[in-house]
Amino acid sequence: MGFINIPKTQTVALVREIGGTVEFKTDYPVPTPGRNEVLAKVLYTGVCQSDLHTKSGTAAGPDGIPITKIKLPHVGGHEGIGKIVSLGPDIQHAAGLKVGGLVGIRFSSRICRRCEFCLAGTEQYCTASTNHLHHEDGSFQEYIALDADYLTVLPDDVDPVVMGPVLCAGLTAYKAVLNANVRHGNWLVVVGAGGGLGHLAVQYARAQGASVIGVDTGPGRKEFVHGIGAQHFIDFATEDPVKKVQEITGLGAHAVVVTAGNAKAFAHVCDMLRVGGTLSCVGIPPGRPCLEIPISTLVIKGLRIRGNLVGSLKECMEAVDLVRRGVVKPVVKVRPFRDLPQVYEEMEKGDISGRVVLQIAA
Repeated sequence: MGFINIPKTQTVALVREIGGTVEFKTDYPVPTPGRNEVLAKVLYTGVCQSDLHTKSGTAAGPDGIPITKIKLPHVGGHEGIGKIVSLGPDIQHAAGLKVGGLVGIRFSSRICRRCEFCLAGTEQYCTASTNHLHHEDGSFQEYIALDADYLTVLPDDVDPVVMGPVLCAGLTAYKAVLNANVRHGNWLVVVGAGGGLGHLAVQYARAQGASVIGVDTGPGRKEFVHGIGAQHFIDFATEDPVKKVQEITGLGAHAVVVTAGNAKAFAHVCDMLRVGGTLSCVGIPPGRPCLEIPISTLVIKGLRIRGNLVGSLKECMEAVDLVRRGVVKPVVKVRPFRDLPQVYEEMEKGDISGRVVLQIAA
């Protein structure tokens, strides 16, 4: 490969304070890859709901309290696809790394590789991890430095336009479906089925052989959700989802995956489940809402409740492979980089079906 001209400065989408406006800064320094790092040119990036929450100061920690310990000024984005343009010094494990190779820019940025979670292959819970949402600049920039030892190395034949959302929304949806423990022919309900996470959960559930019921509302959502493989659609604005699920399934669904980041989306979802069913939670509503379910319901019906924080690198590559082979097809709309503020506004209104992908590289 010939010489690659790497500029000294770049354009980034910067937020200077929590709740601040997005500023496009054109003279932001291009990072120099340090020891055991690579420099990648960002090609495309999805826009995740959690980026919007961090911008507005509503992203919550495990205690439900908004996270305020964030690198500021901050460049968000963690659903990026880049191309390696430079290798830093002292690369310890160079297998698979090459200038021109495609890499992913995920939520997780660095892990310790030594804690019990890393050793168990659940490194998304690493006690010393960092991520692109809070600690490091992410994919809303033209160039990014990445840890070479925790790098998401992608096959050369993937479509970079659609692959970005798989690295967060797709991975989380895939993990939620795995944790739902559905088998071929089981009924699985996806609440928020038309959104960025939900439309992928529908497809990953179908890939597992489940029969899917999509719950959502809005113009065109019924056709959209049916188009991605759901057998049934319930408009929660005009129908009672619990009653409708019971009518369709008889005994109730085997699993419910809630992808919507709205507290109302979690109301009565356990009433959709049959005996031994699983509630798989994905969306994180702002504030400190609680899941309300009678203990008697939980005990007598033998229900299981699972939370899903993205997934491991191994699970990410499994989710990527299903898209690479065309089993799952992310529905994306490509927009210019500078549309980011407008995309945030549309996300707040719930006007987006599927996922928006920003084109970063010219």
